[in-house]
Amino acid sequence: MDWTFLQELYAVFLIAVVIVNTLAMLTIVFYERRSPQVAAAWILLLIFIPVLGFFVYVFFGRHLYGKYKYGKKTKADKGFEFISSYQFNRLRTTDFTLCDAAKTFEPTIALLLNQDHAMYTDNNDIEVYIHGEDKYMAMLNAIEEAKEHIHMEYYIIRNDALGQKIMDVLSEKAAQGVEVRVLFDAVGVHKVRPSFYKKLRQNGGDVRILFPLLIPFVNTRINYRNHRKILVVDGKVGFIGGFNIGVEHLGEGPLGYWRDTHLRIRGGAVASLQRRFIMDWNFAAKEEAITDDAKYYPNEITDAGIGNKAVQIASSGPDTNGTAIYSGFLSLVGQAKKSIYIQTPYFIPDQSVFEALRVACLSGIDVRIEIPCKPDHPFVYWASYSYLGDLIRLGAKGYTYDRGFIHSKTAIIDGEVTTIGTANWDIRSFKLNFETNAFVYDKEFGEKMNQIILNELETDCTHVTIEKYNQRTLKIRIKEGFCRLISPLL
Repeated sequence: MDWTFLQELYAVFLIAVVIVNTLAMLTIVFYERRSPQVAAAWILLLIFIPVLGFFVYVFFGRHLYGKYKYGKKTKADKGFEFISSYQFNRLRTTDFTLCDAAKTFEPTIALLLNQDHAMYTDNNDIEVYIHGEDKYMAMLNAIEEAKEHIHMEYYIIRNDALGQKIMDVLSEKAAQGVEVRVLFDAVGVHKVRPSFYKKLRQNGGDVRILFPLLIPFVNTRINYRNHRKILVVDGKVGFIGGFNIGVEHLGEGPLGYWRDTHLRIRGGAVASLQRRFIMDWNFAAKEEAITDDAKYYPNEITDAGIGNKAVQIASSGPDTNGTAIYSGFLSLVGQAKKSIYIQTPYFIPDQSVFEALRVACLSGIDVRIEIPCKPDHPFVYWASYSYLGDLIRLGAKGYTYDRGFIHSKTAIIDGEVTTIGTANWDIRSFKLNFETNAFVYDKEFGEKMNQIILNELETDCTHVTIEKYNQRTLKIRIKEGFCRLISPLL
């Protein structure tokens, strides 16, 4: 064996690793302009685990590439912002009155309007679902009652009993002449073969994959995924929330009972869900883009008599000019006077969100945070537990959900405003993935959601006291420390 050749080859390999990692670090620091916290985490990873760190960067990083690619979608979306221009004028008229709950959080309303053109509507009826069976029954009923069109946008659909049932009903409606458009994320359906959609397409329905994978079944972009879960039927009924489509959401998966939160909305806010779907659809469909969209907005947004709930639908992600949902979270926490109740499966706040919650705790506000007791992503779980522990030390009340797995993305502020949707309280949802949330300004609804959470904390959760948290083992402390270190990358 020629040892000299092997030594030379090894030296070349080391030089290549140094050059590649140096280029990656220079890109992170000087071109991608990440936050210091995130940049430092990436650089530490590239220094201490150079080969593995580079491949992790390829899959999770490349922020500059994402900004370039999804900036194209931002430009494509501009053609549909005309709907919001009416709202700007409406909010500036003297005869427009905010409801009582909305008046309290008027700065948040203005922020979402300015940052995402999120329309404020006050004529909505809302139904909330926290059990999978109830949500899917309502969803299927709405689909079966469709007369004109069905627009569905989901992160995940499984080729299982539930997924097949929904595809069968969609196929039947398409065969009846109803326009059916379905949009999925490439990663969320990477295990689903094209034959799964065959019947729907044969019956006249259309299925598109947003940001398809360059190599089938191989994802080189774990960030920048379309995490939205939207259904709009005939422009009159809309669904938004955390449930994807698969039997695990009915409690038939390895995590057991699945606890989530989803909304059915009837009223003016459906127009915002429709607008969001059309913008995403047109980018994916291209030659089959919706150009004459007047028929997809059957009711004027000022129609009265449907309900009295005030709602804004806000979206954020690489395709928007700002981080509207993240900013909305910060605004709500900053305005809280009595209570902040948060449910999230992934709790990895950045420095700004953590500081806002820290100030709330020290100000005597009742801060309660509920996370799962079992992880579906272990690194994320232990990082979440670490951040939860820090806030418990400051006076927050932390809880782990014991009945199964909690996937709900819900926050209620002072029992007056509620946000429910697809965004978790983590860096990926704040700044990387495509998300949509409903912001509901209504005391009756807020108190209802407060009571749901308080009952759940009492019956289905373990209260993580400061004493309990301090008793964690050395093994857990090590897990927390490592996962906390890399949490900006998760």
